[in-house]
Amino acid sequence: MKTKAEWQTLSESITLRNQAYIGGRFQSAVSGETFKTTNPATERVLAEVASCDQADVDLAVAAAKAAFVSGSWSRKAPGERKKVLLRLADLMQQHRDELALTDTLDMGKSISEMLSVDLPDSIDCFRWTAESIDKVYGGIAPTGGDTLGLISHEPVGVVAAITPWNYPLMMATWKLAPALAAGNSVVLKPSEKSPLSVLRLAELATEAGLPDGVLNVLPGYGHTAGKALALHHDVNVLAFTGSSRVGGMLMEYAGQSNLKRVWLEAGGKSPMVVFEDCANIERAAGTAAAAIFSNQGEVCIACSRLYLHKSIKERFLKALLAATAGYRGGDPLDPETRLGPLVDKAQLDTVSRYIKSAMDDGANLLTGGIPEYMEGQGYYIEPTIFDGARNDMRFVQEEIFGPVLAVCEFDDEDEAVRLANDNRYGLGASVWTDNLSRAHRVSKQIQSGMVWVNGWGGGDSTMPFGGVKASGNGRDKSLHSIEKYTDLKTVWISL
Repeated sequence: MKTKAEWQTLSESITLRNQAYIGGRFQSAVSGETFKTTNPATERVLAEVASCDQADVDLAVAAAKAAFVSGSWSRKAPGERKKVLLRLADLMQQHRDELALTDTLDMGKSISEMLSVDLPDSIDCFRWTAESIDKVYGGIAPTGGDTLGLISHEPVGVVAAITPWNYPLMMATWKLAPALAAGNSVVLKPSEKSPLSVLRLAELATEAGLPDGVLNVLPGYGHTAGKALALHHDVNVLAFTGSSRVGGMLMEYAGQSNLKRVWLEAGGKSPMVVFEDCANIERAAGTAAAAIFSNQGEVCIACSRLYLHKSIKERFLKALLAATAGYRGGDPLDPETRLGPLVDKAQLDTVSRYIKSAMDDGANLLTGGIPEYMEGQGYYIEPTIFDGARNDMRFVQEEIFGPVLAVCEFDDEDEAVRLANDNRYGLGASVWTDNLSRAHRVSKQIQSGMVWVNGWGGGDSTMPFGGVKASGNGRDKSLHSIEKYTDLKTVWISL
């Protein structure tokens, strides 16, 4: 691991791509418009980035469609597609410091988290998915002797992907790897808050051998480029990670256009439930701190609701506060930093409003709650914990996307399940118990796409990622993610 000084030196020499990537080359937006992307730790402008809109979307979708129709990728043998994506994974490994540094500068994530979580996961996603390409089989229907029924998966055509700012590279790879593996062409719109790393990724994809036009990247705003993609009649599938509100709008746009399939990974307000039979309170408390303060709480699966059995609450809170002391704002280029700045001033203001709302509703502030400035600059906020929270409080019900934890208590298992399910979201949940029967029983009852028992955030490329209720539909990662970018074709042959 490089030192803080070495990362700072590298940050002064790094070249940041700032144009749209269409048809295998960088180009300015048709309108010539740009927007600023800013380092949230220093508030300094990193780059003026091409601001794409309808005209650029039309160009990118046309390039993607032409590439798909040509068959340069869509009809390439699965084993050949695998080789290209494996080369891309190798290039990502070779340029890991550059990619990690780009997201740290652009989004504020600590460099140590980029190198220990985001980059390894992103590279593994491409490698695992690439190796899966030639393991996806079709089928033969059980027909009579005079017929043959063939069932196969075919690429859908043009896939549009709209990805969030909190995990800029990793969330993009979760869409790109399976969509490309299936043989599709992709138009990717990253968040305007952190668009830089995927522009470099597209360039590396071309170097790896991906044909021109198969991967296009359009930086821009949701209400312009994002809306144009959702309404475009030549986009066959739209994949999105972001808020439930925007996800609902995208589904409306799909209905107004060509009824394209829309796969959503939307908001979350994940509960962590700790029962009285949890033997290792200190470990559970340390995990609870990581589950809300990692990545500054800007995590869709963040366990922002903590439900404690009243018999262990006092002891748990003591251990939780001790664990929280390890999360203090610092320079994200310092490998020792565990808490960087929020992504921008707007997010800082949003989190601050929720903190005020919690105080107004009568929650008891245990720690944090005050915006913190590192040497007078940066969008930092302290890890914040409120006790005495109730499910009817706004900050307990709504997704905050910041380091703010609501602590509630419960009396028995039935109440714990009821409180955990009393929310419109259903992305993730964490259950802590040493009773095997209870672990299975509660996991089945909790309305969530993912449940971690005696842990949080576990999983790898083999496991589906996604939620239920207002948290969306479909799944990222695993073989299920490849299938959602394919059409199922049946061929009935009379012999």
